[in-house]
Amino acid sequence: MPTDPPACAVFLFAHQDDEFGVFQRIEQERRMGRRVWCIYFTGVGSARRNRESLAVLQHLGVAGADVVFAGEGLGIGDAQLLQQLPAAVQWLRDWLAQHQPDSVYVPAWEGGHPDHDSLHAMVAHLAPANAWQFSLYNAWLRPAPLFRVLAPLPANGPATCERIPWRDRLRYLRLCLCYPSQATSWLGLFPFVLLHYLLHGTQCVQPVDAGRVRERPHEGTLYYEARRFQTWEAVSARLRELGLA
Repeated sequence: MPTDPPACAVFLFAHQDDEFGVFQRIEQERRMGRRVWCIYFTGVGSARRNRESLAVLQHLGVAGADVVFAGEGLGIGDAQLLQQLPAAVQWLRDWLAQHQPDSVYVPAWEGGHPDHDSLHAMVAHLAPANAWQFSLYNAWLRPAPLFRVLAPLPANGPATCERIPWRDRLRYLRLCLCYPSQATSWLGLFPFVLLHYLLHGTQCVQPVDAGRVRERPHEGTLYYEARRFQTWEAVSARLRELGLA
């Protein structure tokens, strides 16, 4: 007799260390008895970053065999996902059809990094059931070069937020120090993560809204525009070209 696949949740990341945005949710899914998969969509030549994320995820209870570096196999480097979306979309479509996850988590549509928004557009296009987005960083209501961390945009819909126990906040902060290859990035990021845990201490997710990818993430300069990584016009045009927006 055929049996239903075991319950599972999948966390989709653009980069190794993006998991910092959902430490609490990963452990929560594990406590619910679900198998947790973590998939990365960029990473050519990132063996050291792979090892760092593997160590962090294993601390959270994720099996090494359930961590997939899809971007490495697809030849997608950091900041290249927007241009290589067709291959990534097909890969994800096949994976979702095979595993049928109960929950899907993806970085929010927030203008923080073009790789994050590109991955979000993939999920919105494929429209899996129970897809949730989580904030990493964005520049809404912040003058350049400042940004907000783990702060959901109101335009992305109602947020479901849960308080993180203090013992877990401290543990997660220690995990944020486990990415030495990204020390320069974390020098700027860590103080804002620390403030979030001290002042708010919440883990928030929002439902994925497919219609949002046709809209600018927020008014004003996006963070990736402030950093001159990409422009909203270029991102939007590429997504429309591929039929993802």
